[in-house]
Amino acid sequence: MKSTRRRRVIINTDAKNEADDQYAIVHALLSPSLDVRGLIAAHFGRRRSERSMAESREEIDRLLSLMDLTGEVTVADGAALALTDERTPQDSPGAQLIIEESRVATERDPLYVAFLGPLTDMASAILLDPEIVRRPVVVIWIGGVGYGGLETYPGIEFNLGNDITSANVVFDSGITIWQVPSNVYSQVSVSYAELEEKIRGTSDLADYLIDQTVEFNETHHPEPIESRSLGDSPAVSLMLFPRGGNFRTVPAPRFGAEGHYLPGSGHPVRLVESVDVRFLLEDMFAKIRRFGRSRA
Repeated sequence: MKSTRRRRVIINTDAKNEADDQYAIVHALLSPSLDVRGLIAAHFGRRRSERSMAESREEIDRLLSLMDLTGEVTVADGAALALTDERTPQDSPGAQLIIEESRVATERDPLYVAFLGPLTDMASAILLDPEIVRRPVVVIWIGGVGYGGLETYPGIEFNLGNDITSANVVFDSGITIWQVPSNVYSQVSVSYAELEEKIRGTSDLADYLIDQTVEFNETHHPEPIESRSLGDSPAVSLMLFPRGGNFRTVPAPRFGAEGHYLPGSGHPVRLVESVDVRFLLEDMFAKIRRFGRSRA
């Protein structure tokens, strides 16, 4: 069955940062109800690489090749670095793509922009074209820690820490935001056994997804591990099935230098407190298996 209605989306992804962006990108591209207007390569700081945005772009191109979609999907480079201050944008093809797509958005056909990494390109789009905050644009951000709980997170939450300045620009702006904090996104875990049983051998794409997951864990996690949190995937499941999320409205904060919440603009932010993980994972697995059958 193919949906006759499609939701316009852009995916902004630090695709080579970890091993979970890849699943979210693939899931979005395999979903008939999502009209992916573009993939934007995002930076992921300088801790691991001096060319992180370029590495994200290379990973996006690799996935498109595995899906036989090279040249079929718009891909744009985002900013190579974080904002230097809250007034100066990092102009890029990615920021311009967001602006262009926002200008044709309507109340009946809004634009959803999912950020799987830092908010640099959204903040830059706002600074370059302030009118964007009055257009029907929904920003879905995987980032920040939980509100008011006892969650333990090792240091500043990663996506926030890669550009705190941009997060403050976006949260101060009044644009519509759905925030998926770390206490929610960390619950979307899959085991190696599950991946092997559900999708191994169905396609070169599926095998690559599994192999790069194991490789990342073995490279970056010294302790024994046989699972991975697909923390970026809630952004896709919320675009596919918004009612699969539990939301509450909170006043927009600002973010301190250590990633903590401070009083902010107070604009309403839709905080995601849970997602339908069963739907998310089973829908993704089914679409990856179906992709494999279509290539058999």
